[in-house]
Order: sequence, then structure tokens, then C-alpha cells
Amino acid sequence: MATWVVLVDNPKDFSNADTPHKVMSVRDYMLRPKLFTGTNPNIINLSRSFAYQGAGYYASLLAEARQHRVLPNVETMIELSRKGLYRHALPELEDSLNRCLAKAEGVGDKLLVCLGQTEIAALEPFARLLFDWYRAPILEVSLGKDSWRAITRIRVVPISDLDPTSRSFLSASLESYTHRAWRAPKQRLPMKYSLAVLANAKEELPPSSQASLRHLAKVAARQGVEIVPIGKGDLDRLAQYDALFIRETTNIDNHTYRFARRAVQERMPVIDDPVSMIRCTNKVYLAELMETHGIPIPKTAILSSVKEAAGLEARLGSPVVLKIPDGSFSRGVFRVAGETAIADKVKELLEDSDIIIAQEYCPTEFDWRIGVLDGEPLFAVQYLMAKKHWQIVKHEDGKQAKEGSFRSISLAETPPAVVETAVRAARLIGDGLYGVDLKSFGDRVVVIEVNDNPNLDHGVEDSMEKDAVWERLVRWFVRRIEAR
Repeated sequence: MATWVVLVDNPKDFSNADTPHKVMSVRDYMLRPKLFTGTNPNIINLSRSFAYQGAGYYASLLAEARQHRVLPNVETMIELSRKGLYRHALPELEDSLNRCLAKAEGVGDKLLVCLGQTEIAALEPFARLLFDWYRAPILEVSLGKDSWRAITRIRVVPISDLDPTSRSFLSASLESYTHRAWRAPKQRLPMKYSLAVLANAKEELPPSSQASLRHLAKVAARQGVEIVPIGKGDLDRLAQYDALFIRETTNIDNHTYRFARRAVQERMPVIDDPVSMIRCTNKVYLAELMETHGIPIPKTAILSSVKEAAGLEARLGSPVVLKIPDGSFSRGVFRVAGETAIADKVKELLEDSDIIIAQEYCPTEFDWRIGVLDGEPLFAVQYLMAKKHWQIVKHEDGKQAKEGSFRSISLAETPPAVVETAVRAARLIGDGLYGVDLKSFGDRVVVIEVNDNPNLDHGVEDSMEKDAVWERLVRWFVRRIEAR
């Protein structure tokens, strides 16, 4: 029968009356190495502190040297000493936590887990997962207050911090745990590389939601890649990481372009790269590029003066679509009819840009979006127009943007002409990740634009191809990291 030994700093912390197992002081355990000669006890270390080189730390360190199985071990103590060391575990833990919380009520901002058990039945799966990650007898998890309950801190709790109710729960948890077979923790894939993800949780229309980035972290971890969230203030420490994935709306006039340039200077693989940003951000460049290489686009005119707007409806049809060169998410795009109205809008737009673009209006129920990675199709989706609007996103001054719905289509079921046209267009830009917007009507397939920073959300763009989308993305970074 297995021998269980509970280590404490003070007999008052946890006495022999609290458990049928042997309780002894940390000091006695450290100074009497021959006490358990010929046996292989299981040690539960309930020290008041696990600080580096403290008594609790040395007790577990010596237990490992004596080949005694011990909770917590030194590795767990070190990992839980700083959030930066356990950050890689948070995506999986938070995903499990929030699934459990959907079935629980009245959960506060702190959660006590003793030996993989919690007093809230609905949270048991999370408690077991946490204990599988970090084998410590007493853990406290601090939770954020938003609808998605983020884990703000995980700490090993000294037994001296427990109130009488929590002590009773610990005793019950110990009794339950010690009657099970000792189960070794799952071996987790060591992280080989770090992928910095530049994102802004407060952005109104981000290219990837925070939940999607958490999903990316889970997929990446399976390939030995740690996802590290960074913000606009982290440019000076970018070189600490192996690669960069930009998940903020890009613009060559803001910090996203500076991050991309710095990544290239550091020889880091990056999506989006600065050249792709420059090429995709400007619709005038895209129209010229597509036309030069025979990629079908709507009938187009480039305007640099109001005079050039004369007769646009005769050339392009009515209404006419006018665009500023660097708009995104349907911003800076206007549908105008009538010579006077067109001239007025052209004059207004030319006040901010020396050149604007005019195109024929191609009414469709939806826009195709084909994701292309490294010159190959990645996903297909149909973005439906916003309700009672002619674009997929409806912007109104002072109001929240309204987006249309979507339909995911497998690549195998997507019309070949749509996929082939999208791939041809994306390859003209580079070998990164692009979202090619197209319209299909009659016998025509035309490219509307190529996005260097396409939406990639879990449950939308990956609905049909599933985790293969994220796995291919992670492999893109890994191949380039290893080729440096």
C-alpha cells in the first residue's frame, strides 16, 4: 500500500488529526534523509512558501533527489512564480474554464482548486485540467470580470492562507485524492518557437477576434509554437520572438507597418510583410496590377480631377462606385448616381487624395472571399451584404458598424474559376496570407480587391476546412523559422 506523507512548516497548519496519513515537518524531512530508506513515499508538500531556495522549495527538490513522488515539484513552483512562464497554458485553460462556466452560476473572481478538485461541480473538468498542467495541492485562480472570463493569475496558495471552510475542503480533497492511484501528469509538447501576435482587443472590427486567437494558440501549441500576444507598445522587444503575425487592421501610416518593417529587419517571418501592405493597401495600385496581368476586374477609371469624372456613367454604367485608395472594411467606398452627385463626391474625395478610383457597380447577393496562403487556396466563404445595404459592412455616423452574415463553402465546392482567379491575383502580391474578394455574376468573375490582412475567425473562415486552416498557417511560420 502506498505511503503518503504530508509536509508542513508548523504542526498547527495541518495536524495528524486532519488526516489518516503521516504528517511531519519540512525541517525533519530535509534533515533526516534515511527516514524512508527502502520505501518510496508520496509526498504532499504543504509548506507556507515555495519561494526559490526556501524551505518548501528545498523539500520538493530533495524529494525528487530521493526519488520520492512529490506535489508540487520544483518545475511547477518555478512555472507558477511568474505569469510569463505559464502564459502558454492559458489558452487551453481559459477555453475549458469558459465552457464550464456556461453551466455554472454565481462564480466569483477567485476559484480554489485542491488536488484537482473544486467545490463547484460544474467546474470539475477545468479543475482536473488545471491540476494536469500544474500539480500543486492548493491553487487559486483569479478571474477577469468580462463576459469571457480570462485567467489573470494562477498561484500556489500557502495552507496558512486558508480559512476553516477551505481547510475542510482541502482535507476532503486529500482523502479523495490519496485513495486513487498516483497518476503522472500528461507529457506536453515543449515549445520550440514563439510567435508574437500583434492585436488590439479594443479594435471595433479586428481581423481576428480574441477568441479566435485563443484557438490559434491551442492549435499552435500542438506544433510546439507558443503564441505571445503583444501590443503597439512592444516594438522594442519584438526581436525576442521568432516570428510575427499581425492581427490588427494594417495601414502604412500606423504602428502595424513599423512592426512589419522591424520584423523584416530582424529576418523574422512576418504576416503581413511591408511590401504586401504597400501593394494591397492602395486600390489604385491593385487595379493597375490586375489589369496589367490580365486578371479580370470591374470596368475601372482612375481619376485625378473633377473634369475626368465627366461621362463616367456612360463609360462604367450607373450608379458608379467611387473609392478612396486606402479604405478598408467597406469604408471609403461610395455608390453614386447622377452627373452632379458624382462630380460633387469626386471633388470631396480629391481633397484627401490626389487620385481616386471609379468602377462599375456589380450588384450581387454576396462577395466571395478566397483565402490564399503561400500561393495556394486556404478557405472559401461568402460574405452576404448587410441588411438593406449594398455592402457587406454598413457604416453610419455615430452608430456601430453592421455586418452581413456569411456562408462557408468548402474549397472543393467553390467554382473553379473563382478559386483560380483568386490564386492568380494573390500570387502577384507575394507568398503570405491574403484574402481575395471577388464577385461572380453571369459568366463573369471579377476581382474586387486583394487584402493583405484578411479576416480569419474561428467558426467563420475555418468552418469548412476546420483546423487545417490554422495548422497550415502555423506550418508557414515554422518552415520559414527553420529555414533562416
